[in-house]
Amino acid sequence: MLELAARLRGLPRPGLASALQAREFDASGVRDLFDLAEVLLAPDSVDHALSRLDRRHLAVLAAASDVADEHGDTTLEAVHGRLQELGATDELADAAPALVDELAALLMVVDSDDHVHVPTAITGRIGVHTPRDIPPADELAAPAPPVLVGVDDVDRSLLERRAAETAYATVAATAELLAELGNQPARELAKGGLALPDSKRLAEVSGVALESLPRLFHRADEAGLVVRDGAFWLESDLGAEWTQQSAARRWRRLAECWRDRVPAPLRELVARRSENLTATDLRDDVHWFYPAGGRWIEDGLDRLVAEAEALGLAVAGEPIEPGRLVLAGDIDRAARTLAAHFPAQVDKVYLQHDLTVVSPGPLEPALDGRLRGFADVEGRDLASTYRINAASVNRGLAAGESAESILEFLGGLSLTGIPQPLEYLVAEASTRFGSVRVAAADEADAPARASIRSDDEQLVRTLAVDQSLTSLGLRQTGPHRLLSRFTPDVVFWALSDAKYPVAAEDANGDIIRLKRHRLAPAPAPPPKTDPIAAMLDRVLATGDEGATEQAWLARQLEAAARAKETLTVTVRMPGGQTADYLLAPASVANGRLRARDRKADIERTLPLSAIAAVSPAPTNV
Repeated sequence: MLELAARLRGLPRPGLASALQAREFDASGVRDLFDLAEVLLAPDSVDHALSRLDRRHLAVLAAASDVADEHGDTTLEAVHGRLQELGATDELADAAPALVDELAALLMVVDSDDHVHVPTAITGRIGVHTPRDIPPADELAAPAPPVLVGVDDVDRSLLERRAAETAYATVAATAELLAELGNQPARELAKGGLALPDSKRLAEVSGVALESLPRLFHRADEAGLVVRDGAFWLESDLGAEWTQQSAARRWRRLAECWRDRVPAPLRELVARRSENLTATDLRDDVHWFYPAGGRWIEDGLDRLVAEAEALGLAVAGEPIEPGRLVLAGDIDRAARTLAAHFPAQVDKVYLQHDLTVVSPGPLEPALDGRLRGFADVEGRDLASTYRINAASVNRGLAAGESAESILEFLGGLSLTGIPQPLEYLVAEASTRFGSVRVAAADEADAPARASIRSDDEQLVRTLAVDQSLTSLGLRQTGPHRLLSRFTPDVVFWALSDAKYPVAAEDANGDIIRLKRHRLAPAPAPPPKTDPIAAMLDRVLATGDEGATEQAWLARQLEAAARAKETLTVTVRMPGGQTADYLLAPASVANGRLRARDRKADIERTLPLSAIAAVSPAPTNV
């Protein structure tokens, strides 16, 4: 424990904080570096750390522990030799120095100048585990078991088509999620998770069950497609770019994020199985790679397989060819394999007299994005349906479209020309656009922040009594004017959703174009209460109270005094020799130890600087 305390003291704060983040312990009772060393070597903390180590790190740790048990502390050269004695491959033996450095970064060993110390608490916990929990050192060092090559004549094209359907549905649902967040952000609750009304709204537009939405949302967050801005989630600028890509490229981004969650050595291990990978093989490989994993590895594997199925990398829990390709790093080929079964995108639609737009297949992303600007999505499937109405056209006009640009776009998109009712609707909406104007309120109108005006007195009176606008708190101040305490953009979109022909204007009365689709760049993470940082503030504030060894000796003696234990205390004598005393510590104060000498039956007072070491007393005392 003394060596670990010294190691903690020598680490710079960033390195120490990084190491502690990977460990599990209770920071609340830690007052100094010695308390920290003690909690890190507590059985629960050590077991947690051991369960997160892969087979290579466990093999090196077990080899170092074996050498330490025989010869005390060891060296990198001795660890390398021990691994070779255990039958490890040259690759594992040669990687020993790097693996020791990684173990030291996790505070599992202490290394310095080719010297490796394994705390006895670590070796003790390795020893108490059964071979089923942690295999012996020779098994840990052994190479991966060979792969049996079987003959598989099963036609997997049907599985690939089914996987492609699932993968495409995931990509399409993610795209709908982003589109809806662009229209209206989703609120994050203080306790975590999306607000229920927003969850229901996003689940409905995405076409997924409410209980499946968190997984869909987490996938988008992991890929950087959505970001949190304050209390709200919005589509990110990366997400906006993603939505304009082909379905294959969209899928590729999600598959890359899934693959990044799998450790590189494990990917290499699984890739050995080539064409014969099964769900059982995958689980066997994972358990072989993390032999001490236990429950956490099972839960993580279940989530990983569920994600794989959503991305078309597995069917009914069984990995298929695209899954093997992704794990092997050939994501482009996997994308081509699945994309061959994706529905073909179209660039033409049917415009119908009932003001609906029918796309015979998935519309190209750029065309779909513009059409959504002045049409509402009604049906989301391989053949999507959009509806154009006065409110949606008004929304497009507010975003910068004109009657001419809308009709020109629809004319180039339509396979059936532009029906006359649609022409009339666009023309009429264009004529009425701006009948209601929203602008920033004057300072004299405070606390009002938005002003609404219209030349139509009846329309102003209608707005004032419209129950759907109650939340805006509209207050009429004249026959042509209303005020609201909300900002102009909030008022504008509320009126637009209520299907009023509203336009935004500046202080000069000129119409300005608004877009509801707001992107959020990846923000700096909000400050959070970090228990590790708070603990380090407390621990490092104690300063240097003397050499680590002397302070640790004092801590050991204090603990023995509280427990009324007897210790063997090694004392430096004036001539340079040392002498051992059997002492029962009574107190430690002012740099001195007061203790009862068990053999001489007298009380001794010794300066701590004269004490070379302490150890447990012989059991027969």
